[in-house]
Amino acid sequence: MMLGMFTMATMSQAEEKESSGKLRHVVIFKFKESASAQDIEKIEKAFSELPSKIPQIKEYEWGTNNSPEMFDKGFTHCFLVTFASEKDRETYLPHPEHKKFVSLLGPYLEEAFVIDYWAK
Repeated sequence: MMLGMFTMATMSQAEEKESSGKLRHVVIFKFKESASAQDIEKIEKAFSELPSKIPQIKEYEWGTNNSPEMFDKGFTHCFLVTFASEKDRETYLPHPEHKKFVSLLGPYLEEAFVIDYWAK
């Protein structure tokens, strides 16, 4: 009985988050030294085209690091993708256009850091 109540409470919290918040998908890239400026521009353009190809993306923005704190560890690019629900994110991740982008990115990527959170 308690497990059932906990499951219901958890589901209600998830539903509440989906109805009131935004699910943020933060992606940060460090490119290989061998990646040229032209290669990186190609990646920026390809990522920026995803919102027009994947309707589950509700908002999108990106930029390059300009922090004076020197804690970037070589990461230069930050992309913020916003979804309305976890279901939208579940549709995005295996989406053929996303997979195509990941394949394009692979040869130029040194490392990536990804974190998702519900905006408060």
